[in-house]
Amino acid sequence: MAPVHAPPSEGLAGARNAGVRAATGTYLLFLDGDDVLVPGALAALDARLAETGPVDVLPCEHERVPWWEGEPTRPVAPLLEHAPGGAFAPARAPRLTGVGLPAWSAAWRRAFVAEHELDFPPGWFTDVGWCGRALLRAERVAVSRRVLVRHRARRQGDRLRLPGAHHHDLLDQTERVLDEAAGLGLPAERSGPLFEQLFAAVLKTAAHPRRLPYGRREFFRRASALYRGHRPAGFRPPGGSLGVQHRLLAAGSYEAFAALRDTRRAAGRAAAALPRPRGLRTRLHYGLQLRRPLDPDLAVYCAYWGRGYACNPAAIHAKARELAPRIRGVFLVEADQAHTVPDGVEYAVLGSHRAWELLARATYLVNNANFAEGVVKRPGSVHLQTQHGTPLKTMGVDQSTYPVVAAATGSFTKLLGRVDRWDFNLSSNPHSTRVWERAFPGSYEHLEYGYPRNDVYVTAGADDVARVRAELGVPEGARAVLYAPTHRDHHTGFEPGLDLEAFCEAAGEDVVVLLRAHYFYDRGGRGSGGRVIDVTAHRSSEDVCLAADALVTDYSSIMFDYANLDRPIVVYADDWEVYRETRGVCFDLMAAPPGRVARTPEELARVFRDGSYADAEAAALRAAFRERFCPFDDGRAAERVVRRVLLGEPPEALPPLVPLAERVPAPAAAALVRS
Repeated sequence: MAPVHAPPSEGLAGARNAGVRAATGTYLLFLDGDDVLVPGALAALDARLAETGPVDVLPCEHERVPWWEGEPTRPVAPLLEHAPGGAFAPARAPRLTGVGLPAWSAAWRRAFVAEHELDFPPGWFTDVGWCGRALLRAERVAVSRRVLVRHRARRQGDRLRLPGAHHHDLLDQTERVLDEAAGLGLPAERSGPLFEQLFAAVLKTAAHPRRLPYGRREFFRRASALYRGHRPAGFRPPGGSLGVQHRLLAAGSYEAFAALRDTRRAAGRAAAALPRPRGLRTRLHYGLQLRRPLDPDLAVYCAYWGRGYACNPAAIHAKARELAPRIRGVFLVEADQAHTVPDGVEYAVLGSHRAWELLARATYLVNNANFAEGVVKRPGSVHLQTQHGTPLKTMGVDQSTYPVVAAATGSFTKLLGRVDRWDFNLSSNPHSTRVWERAFPGSYEHLEYGYPRNDVYVTAGADDVARVRAELGVPEGARAVLYAPTHRDHHTGFEPGLDLEAFCEAAGEDVVVLLRAHYFYDRGGRGSGGRVIDVTAHRSSEDVCLAADALVTDYSSIMFDYANLDRPIVVYADDWEVYRETRGVCFDLMAAPPGRVARTPEELARVFRDGSYADAEAAALRAAFRERFCPFDDGRAAERVVRRVLLGEPPEALPPLVPLAERVPAPAAAALVRS
């Protein structure tokens, strides 16, 4: 069957109505994007209908699966538990009103839907209108207490709970159902439960001011009018606090209702603590600075937990000085890295009073890791998470099932608290976007702009490559092979994993190695010797990549960046199985490598000695890898970020992507063996 399309402007209701019109089966089922049928669901549904015979509506159990930790729940179980065992008239189960039933948690007889011209009403909370009206019209109902649908909850929660004016649509749907019930002359034993359940939802919204950032009084006024106009004769409000809310709504006493709501919320806020910078004086200083207004022209940058002026934040900072000179940019660094900050770049030392003052007052906060736990996300501030690599290894909450990694990561709850500060998250390819959504669930906006640090791979020329090679001490005419292994969570320190001098001897007399250890080990002092040049402490990994004629790495994300240069890459995977099991990976690198794969030192030396590291087969693998992982890195990523985040330009005004085939990467210095 061909797909059925509905105009996006018609929303969820339009899509469902289009499906209803196109359907030809006896019963209708609805599934949203976060729902799946459990295995055997259709067979179980068919068996249940065989037991009950034809029914107008068959509500079913569903399972709500938490996005990460916790036991699944069955939210509609209380609605179904007291229903008769076979088919029945709705009057026999008056609390089964349909109000708390999602449309996708039931089967609907198509002829019944057509006979009563049921459709999904426009707007939000459309399930309330559909399910409430359908149960009013149904004559024969049965339930299934078997779970047929699995609802996968998002960390951000149901979209219906997000703040916005769409909550006023709940009153539209409530009025629609109440009007229909009144027209049908529903008896009190059915109208009472229906009324109570509808206004339980209305009062829940009215009592959560964050759902209604504005128009709260109007929402309450209209809800009060609906309450008084449709209250069934003899209706008695529930007891407790909810009953008080019923009486205030009936009386139209918004001020008293708001006071009750605010008192309850104030009690919760009383437990909030001051920010947590170290030291009482620092905490007090930071707290005082938070009372001052934000500086609209201040941006604070940080990279790798203060390791210096580097990575995406540095590239964005440099481009902002060009495109947004009014914005003052300050880099935060650790005290022992202050000497590495380039001349002309303003900086502050992490942990100092000045650094906390900048963090309190900056409108823009840019980081490739995360700011300290105690940094407060102020209203009006803009946090940009730039990330610092394309993920091969598991990240964020995906690490929770890998004990060695999880132990080092710390509290995932605190991690997610930091994620909640993000307004924007930078992505260098669609693969990264999908991983970030799962590993760092939050309400931020993805910026699929490429990595600003990678701009130089397209904008640099032969002179830049020659300059960097001279700075690093690469001999004239040598083939410079960058060796960049990643961190091993199951190792306690840096282990090269390869005898580099022996590799040089076996690979060819013109080969030198540029050794760059993971940044966790950048305070090392391994030194250089023979044909091995240690470039771990060099500030810029981009410079090191420009200098290299080829890359050898294991599972480091540097391979994704280096692929932008379209130079040979060899994966040295001597412990792939161990790494995959202890660290976890997002995809099978061995099935889609960026070039040749070597499993032993002998294989690695051989591909360089015979030139196969740069032959046609290696180039074909690299081309496929580039198509998958380098679609956005066209040399203008930093410009797009600055224009979108710092200057507030709309997405449609940003520079379009340059197609991969039209980009000219920086040239390699050495003549490589090519097909």
